[in-house]
Amino acid sequence: MCILQDQVKAFTGVNERTFLAIKPDGVQRHLVGEIIRRFEKKGFKLVAMKLMQASEELLKEHYISLRERPFFSRLVKFMSSGPIVAMVWQGQEVVKTARMMIGETNPADSKPGTIRGDFCIEVDK
Repeated sequence: MCILQDQVKAFTGVNERTFLAIKPDGVQRHLVGEIIRRFEKKGFKLVAMKLMQASEELLKEHYISLRERPFFSRLVKFMSSGPIVAMVWQGQEVVKTARMMIGETNPADSKPGTIRGDFCIEVDK
């Protein structure tokens, strides 16, 4: 999987915001520009972006709700395996629209034209 999303509905309407991260495989495969282009073309505003190497400590905190799942340690290891691009996007209904643009968690279930449908190889990457 090459992208993840967390809801951040701190604002409503035009000021609604969401956090998106392009995972290490998406960065390695040079998909950053294409993913940003899709969100900009949709009319959303990029209000923050940082290329970073996420520590295992930060990732364990970020994914705390998944800590009891059998894949938790693999997820943390994968997400810390390379740089990620952390972004905050703003716009009208950005949370709902971003989910549609990203596609289903399982890329096999994602429609062509979605980010996961077009670029993701497997659920883990």
